[in-house]
Amino acid sequence: MWKKRRVMVTGGSGFLGSWVVQKLQQRGCPEIFIPRSAEYDLRHQREIRRVIQDARPDIILHLAARVGGIGANRCHPAEFFYDNLMMGVQLLHEAWRAGVEKFVAIGTVCAYPKNTPVPFREDDLWNGYPEETNAPYGLAKKMLLVQSQAYRQQYGYNSIFLLPVNLYGPGDNFDPESSHVIPALIKKCLRAQERGEQRIVVWGDGSPTREFLYVEDAAEGILLATERYNKSLPVNLGSGFEISIKELVEIVASLTGFQGHVIWDESKPNGQPRRRLDTSRAKQEFGFQARMDLMTGLRRTIAWYREHTLLLTGERK
Repeated sequence: MWKKRRVMVTGGSGFLGSWVVQKLQQRGCPEIFIPRSAEYDLRHQREIRRVIQDARPDIILHLAARVGGIGANRCHPAEFFYDNLMMGVQLLHEAWRAGVEKFVAIGTVCAYPKNTPVPFREDDLWNGYPEETNAPYGLAKKMLLVQSQAYRQQYGYNSIFLLPVNLYGPGDNFDPESSHVIPALIKKCLRAQERGEQRIVVWGDGSPTREFLYVEDAAEGILLATERYNKSLPVNLGSGFEISIKELVEIVASLTGFQGHVIWDESKPNGQPRRRLDTSRAKQEFGFQARMDLMTGLRRTIAWYREHTLLLTGERK
């Protein structure tokens, strides 16, 4: 299906987007348009209309997001809500208005209620309020689901809504101000070794559990859904594997060679108590199943970060 279609990938130069673009190229997609934020501010309707006119897409994959870990969510709740809502809602509307064939919206596991029963099933999305630290971001993204279903009901518009769990992998964001837990832990462990430090500090008490999806698996899931799925029911994308933050810290420390002490800062929030998705709908509807196991994925991520850091160090010299 890709060889005769023009595809616009918002966020196509980012962590997840770069993997999606790579897989589109492997599938033979001849025309991929990646709008750069410096050229198109997708928070503004006039800019969205301009980018759609310039790209003339048959399909839009909306991956762009203002996103970060617990710390970033606590510091920027208003920006995370406004920026994500304005980008998503207006882009979907203008895609429908311009006759774009299909719109793929990427949501977030943060949209689920704080105390959702494990495993998270898509039908539980509206059974409570999200965990407070990331609620503005999660709710802004969840509005795309409401819009997708409303536009399909009224206009017959083909848009879909996917809910990936926490992603990780080569190319992740390692900025301590905005990174998620895996890149943050990798950087803490490696930096402590470089500096000869014997301890690292980790937020919370280690009790929460999380599920992680390797970024290449997520990219494959998004493209499979684009190819095969044409409904507005939300669909989880995950690995189905749950691990506590305490266990994760121990594994990352072992894989990076950090042998010091872990100090748990219990004055900082834990975030949502547990996260694990029911991924049966994705398998049934479009045949998606994650392939990468966590240990192998972590090794690849650590190796990429080490290599990337060495390259940057060499460039600075």
